Amino acid sequence: MTDEQYMDMALKLARRGEGWTSPNPMVGAVIVRDERVIGTGYHRRYGEAHAEINAINAVSEPIEGATFYVTLEPCSHHGKTPPCVDKIIETKAARVVIGTVDPNPLVSGRGIALLHDHGIETQVGVLANECEKLNEKFFTFMKTGMPFVTLKYAQTLDGRIASFTGHSQWISSKPSLRFAHRLRSLHDAVLVGIGTVIADDPDLRVRLVRGRNPLRVVADSTLKIPLGAQVLGNQDAAKAVIITGPVSGRKRRAMLEERGIETLVIEEKSNGGLNLKKLLAELGKRQISSLLVEGGAGIITSFLKEGLFDRMIVITAPRIVGRGIEAVGDLGISLIDDSIGLKFERICRKGDDMVTYLKKRD
Repeated sequence: MTDEQYMDMALKLARRGEGWTSPNPMVGAVIVRDERVIGTGYHRRYGEAHAEINAINAVSEPIEGATFYVTLEPCSHHGKTPPCVDKIIETKAARVVIGTVDPNPLVSGRGIALLHDHGIETQVGVLANECEKLNEKFFTFMKTGMPFVTLKYAQTLDGRIASFTGHSQWISSKPSLRFAHRLRSLHDAVLVGIGTVIADDPDLRVRLVRGRNPLRVVADSTLKIPLGAQVLGNQDAAKAVIITGPVSGRKRRAMLEERGIETLVIEEKSNGGLNLKKLLAELGKRQISSLLVEGGAGIITSFLKEGLFDRMIVITAPRIVGRGIEAVGDLGISLIDDSIGLKFERICRKGDDMVTYLKKRD
């Protein structure tokens, strides 16, 4: 087998940790001796052993002289676990093949340098694009200090997220609803605006699939949220934080905090409305590396208008309602040349619905 084939095996292993490792990256490792795979491992869950350690622990024979294949540069600092690069050096491996350099400034290049310093042959960049794509959320977070933002909404074929009366449950199919819960489990936090809370009273936990509950975030500049809203319940299972503005009353904030609901005051923009860049920066400080924005139209429009998104996932149901609430509101665009440029990533089916993945053009 080639280096690329072994690295592809490591990538497949890494994906098994999807939804469980954040804010750490997904990593897979394969140990090969004399063209035999003698050990494999992946990072299973945040706080637990890393991929390289799990692969080493899976081996039942000496590793000396073997080759390690790792999707991401081995860590060289003490975090929740000891440095992986030290353990690799201890095994007296002959060669380490790395998919891509770790963008974490605590690691970036240091693990590779340590391997070189100990006379271990090191090759970097095997299936690099695939390895970076696997951890695109982690890479974005490390480079910007802000979470990778996914905008997601379900619409009718004529672009409505609700009828003219505001009724929206349910536009999409049951398979699409399960998919939406899967998306929640793959993000550190999920955000909705206060309009969605008042209209739909969402719970925002992961219930239809197995997975971690995200932090539930509500953008509510004046603290209009009803105290009986579902998103404020079940705090032991999933924490909620209300992002509000300076105009919200201290008494109202105190009332929520007495119930164990955190409120976070974010300054408003000069033209009104919450400062979304500040909001994302605050989430980044809390190690939130990925954010799923579920709507409604106002909050989706704001993120689009400010270009604060990395991916859009649009679920389109084969329904037409005519007059209704548009998925995207006024962006202040008068010329087609000024429109937001997107590129298709892929399209798939969920039940009768079409799911479209799009990324912002560079």
